[in-house]
Amino acid sequence: MSRKSWSPRSLAAQAMGKVDAVTKAVVPPIHVATTYIRDPDNGYSTGFVYGRPHNETTHEAESVLAMLEQAEAGALLFGSGSAAATAVFQALSPGDHVVASKVMYWALRNWLMTEATRWGLKVEFVETDDLAALQAAVKPGVTKLVWAETPSNPLWTITDIAAASEIAHRAGAKLAVDSTCASPVHTRPLTLGADIVMHSATKVLNGHSDVIAGALCAREDDAFWNRVKTIQKGQGGILGPFEAYLLMRGMRTLHVRQERQSASAMALAQRLSAHPLVARVLYPGLPQHPGHDIAARQMENGFGFMLSVQVTGGEAAAIATAAHVELYKRATSLGGVESLIEHRASIEGAGSPCPTDLLRLSTGIEDVDDLYADLDAALKAGHA
Repeated sequence: MSRKSWSPRSLAAQAMGKVDAVTKAVVPPIHVATTYIRDPDNGYSTGFVYGRPHNETTHEAESVLAMLEQAEAGALLFGSGSAAATAVFQALSPGDHVVASKVMYWALRNWLMTEATRWGLKVEFVETDDLAALQAAVKPGVTKLVWAETPSNPLWTITDIAAASEIAHRAGAKLAVDSTCASPVHTRPLTLGADIVMHSATKVLNGHSDVIAGALCAREDDAFWNRVKTIQKGQGGILGPFEAYLLMRGMRTLHVRQERQSASAMALAQRLSAHPLVARVLYPGLPQHPGHDIAARQMENGFGFMLSVQVTGGEAAAIATAAHVELYKRATSLGGVESLIEHRASIEGAGSPCPTDLLRLSTGIEDVDDLYADLDAALKAGHA
């Protein structure tokens, strides 16, 4: 059986099937060299010149991710998700118009509202799941980038990637998709028409809450993508070899983790929907979710590991519920093997689109009955 016929699950599990040439180890070694020997003719026949742009461990992790996302132009790893996301906007020119999701990762939204405008970017926020609103916001010949996060954090609205790409491309713009909370197990935006896909690889790609990393993947190796590559290497926003090694370790188990986590998230969403102390469950896998039909069309292997609940009793009850969990951990971030809970409105602060009665849940790999029992007890204690 040829390696070319292996499924993405098999390729990821074996890190593309690479075996160390020297030791025959099944786990690739960590390459830490910062410089490389020149050939006698003063060239670099290996292609490795200096450690900042050239590291084999990082390149191996990038190749695994590019395979998972079906990224023809390849993948780039960065020192954080924020570094990856901002590199895309930095590749634009002063005066360029950008349309971005109104509900998105709060740190990037704040950066777009402050820092991005300092060198002339014109940023407009819209509900990208509303195609009419997106169409109205995109200006032909003026808009250069549409940035959509789907599912959007923490309300889990769903943007139709194929339709959004058509709107962007008709206007001469590119579509970039933050797919952190979908992962390539559930959605591959490049196959649906997106030009760039971004991941906070800190989250589910790594899956063990021990790496800060970001990633970009591209469909076409064009001038814009080469500009992004120049920014990554020229500004030094690279990922170190130890972090790349841990990230590759995490991606080897991505499929089994995601299938378990998304199945548990679905079960929790269904059970919590009937809970008397829960006013509303936000999860695209539920038929009553406004974006369910689109999610069912563009997602596979489940609907992801993230959900939010709005509790009866308002903000005080929500915060009290989070205070009483035992199995869930009160912490920022998502996508790890441990389940996390967070009151997002108090984290995001003024201007947050997040309802004050909302708790964000990241589903780990624990027993789903234990997770439900923990939430049930916490909800009851929080409303006592």
